[in-house]
Amino acid sequence: MLDVKRNLTTMTDFYELTMSAGYLDEGYVDKIAVFDMFFRRVPDGGGYAIMAGLQQFIDAVDHLKFTGEDIDYLRSTKAFDEKFLTYLANFKLHCNIWAIEEGMPIFPQEPIVTVEGPAIECQLLETLLLVTFNHQCLIATKANRITRAAQGRTVLEFGSRRAQGYDAAILGARATYIGGCGATACAITDRDYGVPAVGTMAHSWVQMFDSEYEAFRSYAEIYPD
Repeated sequence: MLDVKRNLTTMTDFYELTMSAGYLDEGYVDKIAVFDMFFRRVPDGGGYAIMAGLQQFIDAVDHLKFTGEDIDYLRSTKAFDEKFLTYLANFKLHCNIWAIEEGMPIFPQEPIVTVEGPAIECQLLETLLLVTFNHQCLIATKANRITRAAQGRTVLEFGSRRAQGYDAAILGARATYIGGCGATACAITDRDYGVPAVGTMAHSWVQMFDSEYEAFRSYAEIYPD
């Protein structure tokens, strides 16, 4: 997950940094820019998507800071002069950010996040913004389609073991809850985000017994509810 205790400031494409250094060199440190995040179409023709990921983006933005380790790394690349490295060492965010609330339907061509502020700061947020929202909106949208198709029947999320790593499993489960799922199998998402965690048994439980009947009877006796 986008853990604010983990330094995410260099969670960015390298060219965001080279462009920012160029802006500083051109004297654009106070030049105001406005960036809109939007998507051009819904790939499956579904007509809408669901907004998710805002909380993680806020948390990450609130804790942006270039550490000494970051500065040492960037210096080692030999791509940046000391003027830019000093700017990053003293970096503070001054942007205004507007966004659609999580759980709301979003549509092609409309701004779902708008960032306004000094061009360098906006540029440094771009990759972090995209990676945060793109994945969670995708999962929330899929979950919403499935729960709508279920016509009121409860849909549960069991995607952890198929997700693209720990972060995708945890925040993907959160996104499905935003999209309409009733609960998740991912216990850590319950612990950290309050998404109800549920589950019964895997086939390995059944294999531990001499028959399916004994397996199901035993489980029912232990967990009658």
